[in-house]
Amino acid sequence: MVSSQVERSHFQNLENCKNMLRARLAEIKEREHLEKISDIKGVQMKIEWGSQIRSYVFMPYQLVKDLRTEYETGNIQNVMDGDLDGFINAFLSMRAQS
Repeated sequence: MVSSQVERSHFQNLENCKNMLRARLAEIKEREHLEKISDIKGVQMKIEWGSQIRSYVFMPYQLVKDLRTEYETGNIQNVMDGDLDGFINAFLSMRAQS
């Protein structure tokens, strides 16, 4: 509910009220939209030094290591081609133990 008695004219006050109501409704809709987005995103970590989850070593030897689960593999080409099953299984078993 909004009310306005700024202007002398009833019609101008009515227009002011409509504008205020539109602004409040837009604000409520924007707030709901942001809450929905935050629910979808979940908790996000900051991207900074030390927050990486995997390290890749190409030279002098080949190694990919998941720093959370300590799972590692020497077949770096398969990992780069998308073979992440070992990492996923290690993460899921770590979460199941927690």
